[in-house]
Amino acid sequence: QVQLVESGGGLVQAGGSLRLSCAASGNIFNINVMGWYRQAPGKQRELVANIIRYGSTNYADSVKGRFTISRDNAKNTVNLQMNSLKVEDSALYYCNAHSTRYDRDYWGQGTQVTVSS
Repeated sequence: QVQLVESGGGLVQAGGSLRLSCAASGNIFNINVMGWYRQAPGKQRELVANIIRYGSTNYADSVKGRFTISRDNAKNTVNLQMNSLKVEDSALYYCNAHSTRYDRDYWGQGTQVTVSS
């Protein structure tokens, strides 16, 4: 099993910044992709950004140029720096860890990000 603990959500005004962090523990040896998803009320969960073990990244078009994902393999953490936040970025943000070998996903409990106008 893999445990994911998120931190860093909160309330911020539009144009502001937040930094989300996710710490992974447990059987993490087979985890090769970590990332962040978000889900707003009434909408499907969507990929925000992910990062492969050795640094390749993917971003949703809506956050490119504003969000940056980073990973510290030594500390088993993944971070999401969110700048120039918009009201439409408001959502529950979930940390995700994926094992391609076992085709398995693990999820954090979610952290709320609310951007006010």
